[in-house]
Amino acid sequence: MKTSKNRWLIALSAIAIHLSIGAAYAYSVYTNPIHDAMGWSKTGITLSFTIMMALAGIAAAFFGNFVERNGPRKSAILAAILFGAGQAGAGVAVAIDSLFLFLLTYGLASGLGMGLGYISPVSTLVKWFPDRRGLATGMAVLGFGTGALITAPVAASLMESIGIQMNFYILGISYFVLMVLGASYIAPPPEGWMPQGLKKDIASGKKVVKKDLSQLTAKEAVKTKRFWMLWTMMLINTTAGIMMISVASPMAQEVVGLSAAGAAAMVGIMGIFNGGGRLGWAAISDYIGRNTVFMTFFILQLIAFLTLPNTTNVLLFQALILIVVSCYGGGFSNLPAFIGDLFGTRQLGAIHGYLLTTWSLGGILGPLLVSQIRERTESYIPVFYVFTALIIVAFLVSILLRLDIKKFEIEAKQKQQQGIA
Repeated sequence: MKTSKNRWLIALSAIAIHLSIGAAYAYSVYTNPIHDAMGWSKTGITLSFTIMMALAGIAAAFFGNFVERNGPRKSAILAAILFGAGQAGAGVAVAIDSLFLFLLTYGLASGLGMGLGYISPVSTLVKWFPDRRGLATGMAVLGFGTGALITAPVAASLMESIGIQMNFYILGISYFVLMVLGASYIAPPPEGWMPQGLKKDIASGKKVVKKDLSQLTAKEAVKTKRFWMLWTMMLINTTAGIMMISVASPMAQEVVGLSAAGAAAMVGIMGIFNGGGRLGWAAISDYIGRNTVFMTFFILQLIAFLTLPNTTNVLLFQALILIVVSCYGGGFSNLPAFIGDLFGTRQLGAIHGYLLTTWSLGGILGPLLVSQIRERTESYIPVFYVFTALIIVAFLVSILLRLDIKKFEIEAKQKQQQGIA
């Protein structure tokens, strides 16, 4: 079946959308300038980021069915309006000196736009890459992970040269234009479409495309054990990653005596591993399978959390932190492809939205756990043991999920054989 669309341009369009909303991770670059210029409390300024991140995961779940009903183009355009208005509106809030409006714009509107923009292109992208689902979603989510790397220096330069208010206006308009350009090209492939190369490989017997385990609606998917097993795995992986991201700098300085400058450099490198992990782990999953990749995450993190309390070497400590952050990024990029494998692409966007509730919950649990443990024990060491226990739980769940998949496949094969007989 022919199509006038180029699937690599579809991927590029998805990257444009994710690159824009991923810019929100550069938020820390605004904290001090806004505090110094406006006199707002740092707690109040940070609250805007907290609202945005909490809403992003909730919005992804809320808007999942909207994406399925209205398609990726309309959904992404609405995301562009919400996110662009939220960013530009933050400039208005600064202009009239209103922290409340800042919470509504940068926090509420941007959070809704981020959640909708995150899921809008993903289900479509999976359909365009039946042969390389992991790589496709990895490319898009890489854009989300690296958006902050581009925005941070640009925003810092703009604030210094033309002021905070104009910075938000320019970036808000830029994000809106970039997201609309991406949305304008995105469209699902025709029913049953496959790339020509894949068709030839299948016809010659060179390649066999593994069928999805099932084709379920979102309502059907949430009633399965597999959904909740994957949800639990994602929650623990996300909680561990966000915990590490939230305290990496002070933790490294306290536990192994890393300098403030060294800790700042490590935080920058963490962004690279977060983004690189999204693409690398997703590409690997096309060859070894999504469940195997998640099991690998938990084995690596188990080694990391068991080793960290006894580590005095600065380089080893940093390397272990980077491994955890890499697994955090990889979890997000593997998720859409894993959903397709388990539940099909029929309502992938809606199912993806439901599973991204782990993003919001992990964003609350990770920082809360580490701050409470550090406050009560006056040490970061107990944190590693608590997360060791959580990772063990996640690893056991990943084994149970593998067994459940095998059982389902055997039963499906038996039913097929009985039907033929």
